Amino acid sequence: MNYIWAGIMAVSLLFGMLNGRMDEITRAVLIGADDGVGLIIALMGGMCLWSGLMSIAEKSGITVYISHAFSPFLRLIFKNLDKNSKAARAICMNMTANLLGLGNAATPLGIEAMKELQKGNPDKNTASDNMVTFVVLNTASLQLIPATVAVLRSKNGAARPFDILPAVWTTTVIVLAVGLITCKLLERFSQRREQQKSCAEGLKT
Repeated sequence: MNYIWAGIMAVSLLFGMLNGRMDEITRAVLIGADDGVGLIIALMGGMCLWSGLMSIAEKSGITVYISHAFSPFLRLIFKNLDKNSKAARAICMNMTANLLGLGNAATPLGIEAMKELQKGNPDKNTASDNMVTFVVLNTASLQLIPATVAVLRSKNGAARPFDILPAVWTTTVIVLAVGLITCKLLERFSQRREQQKSCAEGLKT
């Protein structure tokens, strides 16, 4: 990514010089930096609030109840995952953060969940089926309250920041369903291929 961004900047400067528009590029850089700082400040309040609530929930034991609430769903999509394990709790908290539209708050919880899943992975050099499923679940996440998007819309003058809720719900449900179905189909295909490979090796011996 560093090389890509450096290349974009270099190409922009080159064409700016060739077209005699360096003044516009300079203004864009300064305005962009100012907008970036303003965006961080605008998001900071909401992120601090929800991250703090998530931390309180974890320390007060609410995560255990959340884990039990999500346990039927977890048993459906994750194989042999203990609902009382650290991995299950981290996955549940990650799902909760994504439900609230807090992608940044969900990131550290997702990393913790992946570390816990890796501990139970027999092949440390290959992602397990549960790890792949979790990546799909985290990426194509269901959002009930798109808090981050609502903050951005409010900052940019939207009179009703949450009027996008029906579109967000419809889109995320479809994306999540397609992602999980595709993941499970590929998982079965991989298992069948492994079984065929094992049978072929058994016949050879």
